[in-house]
Amino acid sequence: MAKNLHVVMLPWSAFGHLVPFFQLSIALAKAGVKVSFISTPKNIQRLPQVPPSLATLLDLVVLPLPALDKQLLPEGAEATVDIPADKIPYLKFAYDLLRHPVKLFVSEQRPDWILTDIISFWVGEISQEYQIPALYFSVYSASCFAFFLPKLFPDANAQEASRPSLESLTKPSEDENSSSSIAFKSFEAANMYDDLHAQNASGITDNDRFLRILQGTKAMAIRTCPEYESESLNICREITGKPVIPVGLLLPEKPPEGRRITDQSWIESFDWLDAQKPGSVVFVGFGSECKLSKEQVHEIAKGLELSNLPFLWALRKPDWSIDDSNALPPGFSHRTRGRGVVCFGWAPQLEILAHPSIGGSLFHAGWGSIIETLQFGHCLVVLPLIVDQPLNARFLVEKGLAVEVERSEDGSFNGADIAKALILAMVSEEGDNLRLRAKEAAGIFGNRKLHDSYFDRFVEYLQNNGAAS
Repeated sequence: MAKNLHVVMLPWSAFGHLVPFFQLSIALAKAGVKVSFISTPKNIQRLPQVPPSLATLLDLVVLPLPALDKQLLPEGAEATVDIPADKIPYLKFAYDLLRHPVKLFVSEQRPDWILTDIISFWVGEISQEYQIPALYFSVYSASCFAFFLPKLFPDANAQEASRPSLESLTKPSEDENSSSSIAFKSFEAANMYDDLHAQNASGITDNDRFLRILQGTKAMAIRTCPEYESESLNICREITGKPVIPVGLLLPEKPPEGRRITDQSWIESFDWLDAQKPGSVVFVGFGSECKLSKEQVHEIAKGLELSNLPFLWALRKPDWSIDDSNALPPGFSHRTRGRGVVCFGWAPQLEILAHPSIGGSLFHAGWGSIIETLQFGHCLVVLPLIVDQPLNARFLVEKGLAVEVERSEDGSFNGADIAKALILAMVSEEGDNLRLRAKEAAGIFGNRKLHDSYFDRFVEYLQNNGAAS
């Protein structure tokens, strides 16, 4: 137990970041660490309840998000899920205005550590002023950093980072110790390059944010384990010259066997799952951050129809559709009745993945979803859409754990591409090895004892290297 240790958590306002930071906070509190988790009112309301047994150790600190002009950032928008992609720079601008309230909190509380995300580049200044070490906690996989870092620091003796070319993003890692061939495709690289390097309304590029985070932190912690990506962890250590600590996969608690979902809107869907053969159903879910276009939703629907496989699709109502029924192609629900279920809105993803009828997943290859899915040994069909997802997807394919949906050069895909990947992964002889590898991966991804051991070493590091040590 890590007595008398106090850490401040500073996650970025996106649920792919808030949730892993919250999971880390729960794990730290269970280890006896006092945690102050800082976010905005609406984001904190949307997080799971803190278990009563941890209430004295895990404090959810509410800092109001400074308001901007409503035309720049709509009222009540506090996370990326609330806004279209072109408004995200304004959310970053508002988030940066939390610098002073965070600084006041740190000056009053004097924690032992500040655990920061990738956006709050100003944490280094606060860390230095109060002599409180900061640590960067990555919600991305180590393989993503093993791809980017050698491009930022191609010369070991360089005093400053270089700016990778657009073309370099389409080529594998330039590190001599990397055996991986993962890279962005041309259409992905263009978007990624703009996201990283283009001047935006926040006044600082994402690339500069990351570099200042690296510069201002003492160590880097990654939600991973060496059993999955040891080579990538070593590359990160070699290039940053800092401790790079795997904290384990922070596995969410598995639903108890036999527990039934009690949410009324999902009871019928689980009754339908109960009637399906073991391992026969594809779970389709792209989360809340990936905003699918009408064409993409319709092609996914066409692919599910063509595959003739049973499916359960958790679909967030797209912004472009008038209502739930309008989101799907005409006649789709009628033609797939009995064979598939489409559920709109929130989905109990862990309970779905844990159901014995589920055998595979069609999803975006976000790191958190990979962790959730592989702990159950399901085969993976990946359709990456944003940020780190293409690199995660290709790393899975490289390891023989996934099939990636084929795309055209402009990034488009069609129903036939979806159906082909699903059939290969779920039922074809050609996919036998993939299904076997996925089941073997569950031995690592679902091994709580293994991940607890990495987490314990992380707590030990915090204990031995904090402000008070």
